[in-house]
This record gives sequence, C-alpha cells and structure tokens, in this order.
Amino acid sequence: MKKALRLCVVALVLFASAAVGHAQTYPSKTVTIIVPHAPGGANDAVARPFAHALSAKLGQSFIIDNRAGAGGNIGTSLASRAPRDGYTLLLTVGSSHTINPHLYKSVGFDPVKDFDPIGLIGTAPYVLVVNPSLPVKSVSDLVALAKAKPGEIQMASAGNGSLDHLLGEMFKSAAGVNLMHVPYKGAAAANTDLVSGQVSVTFTSWPSVMSFVKAGKLRLIAVASDRRSAVMPDVPTISETVPGVSAVSWYGFLAPAGAPADVMSKLRQETAKVLGDKGFQDALRAQGAERSSGSAGEFAELIKTDLKKWSVIVKQTGAEIN
Repeated sequence: MKKALRLCVVALVLFASAAVGHAQTYPSKTVTIIVPHAPGGANDAVARPFAHALSAKLGQSFIIDNRAGAGGNIGTSLASRAPRDGYTLLLTVGSSHTINPHLYKSVGFDPVKDFDPIGLIGTAPYVLVVNPSLPVKSVSDLVALAKAKPGEIQMASAGNGSLDHLLGEMFKSAAGVNLMHVPYKGAAAANTDLVSGQVSVTFTSWPSVMSFVKAGKLRLIAVASDRRSAVMPDVPTISETVPGVSAVSWYGFLAPAGAPADVMSKLRQETAKVLGDKGFQDALRAQGAERSSGSAGEFAELIKTDLKKWSVIVKQTGAEIN
C-alpha cells in the first residue's frame, strides 16, 4: 500500500512538473497566425506588426499565413480544424466572424464553439464619406437631400452582405430614406468609383478611405461608432443625428477551442503587454485603428453580441451568399 501511495505521489509530481514545464517553454517552436484575408489588406496590416511584437516578447517567431477566400471563411475554417496546442492561431475581423455565419449557408466553422478568444487587438471606425461634388457636409444634409431625391443618390458597398452594405441599410431604415445600393466586388473598386464620382456615398472602414480623405478626394461626414473615435475626436458620430446606427471593424485574436489553459493564459498575458506598447499603438494608428483595452471575456461577449446584432440586420436585408 505504501509503495502504491509513493508511486501516486511521484506521478502527481511528474504531472505537475510537466504542466509547469509546458507553460515555461511555450512557445518552443514557430507559431503560425492564420489571417483569413489577402496580404496588404486592413487585417493583414494589423496582424503583421502584432506578430512582430509577440515574436520580440516571447523570443520565438510568430509568422503570418494568409489564407484568403470566401470572405474569410476558408482561413477561419482551416484554423478551426488546427491542432489544439497553441501553435496555430487566428487573427480575424468582426465581419468575417460574426456576419458571414448569417450570410452563407455554410461557413465551415462555429464562431463561438470552435474558438477561444485570446484578446481583442483593436478597432477601426466605420465612416460615412461622400464624393465632394455631393452638396452634403453633415448627416442632416444627407438625410434632407435623400428625402428630397428618393432613390437617386447612389450608395456604394464592397458587395451584397458586406458590413458596408448592412450599415448602409441600417442607416436607410433608421433615417427613413431611400439610397440606391450599388454593390461592388470589394471596397477598392467601390472607392475608385466613389472618388471618380460614379457613385456618391459609401459607409466603409476608415483605413480603406483614409488616404482619399486626407488628399481631399473624399469628404468625411461622420463616424459610425457609438462614441467619437480617438483617431478623429472632432468628427461627429452618425448616431448623434440618426440614433441606433453604429458599427466598428474589430481585429480579434483567437485560438482553436481546447488549447491548454496555461498556453492560453500566457498568450493573453503577452497580448495585453503588446497592446500596452507605444510602438504597437503607433502602428495601429497608422492604419486608422486604435488599440483595445478589454479582457478575453469581454471579447467573447462582443462576439456573441455582434452575432445577434447582424443576424437581425441580415434577415431584414434578405442578403445571402451561396
């Protein structure tokens, strides 16, 4: 009996030592961060300085693996099936994670069950911008003009069911106006025609139009966040004139569900440290984004809240992608 007891104690000590060793040595090899969008896009532009900062802090390479396609579904689905060891992670945007499940008949992943949140990296405001030829300088001006010319003002979006489109539909419903929706295959094409005057209005992410606004090629009217953005504190929100219209683009860091608790704890701690670094904050601001300060638990609640919110909006618009 005594010998059996001693063996049990030894086994428990070895198990505890292995667990501690796992926490101390992670990461012991290169970590892959899947970005489910193309190189050069907003998600990629945030992910790369973040990965660089994590590499510096943990002394091991964190590399970006771009797996674009199907609006982010291909890369996200791949990440959901990765080994649960902390060596394959996901850095994605809110639209892919919380709108796509309502747009596509099958996305290949469950946004809640298949992932454990590590941290919210940052947010970028969505904005209302117009071609300078449109006689509009405020949200009130746009509402008045749209009511005077129902269905005549063309509203560009990055495509049916995109966050641009859904935010525009939210605005139309809340303001009681009719804008003509013109879907494009991506934000770049929509913005090109907006700058040339082929269309007049768009609701889009600030990083995608920041350079055009600064060059005077587009006019910034308002931000779509619940509160004024730290990136542009003097710009009013849409909801100050039309209550209930809000959306932000968020960048979130997640792991396939079931990764070891000690690894998740370390990733969350180190992510918080990166978010506190001035260098990384400067990199975010250069992309028109601002860092997050929320916990992993708050990020998990944001995902659930956004899933419910966009479910309603998608049903109202009837948008669907097969």
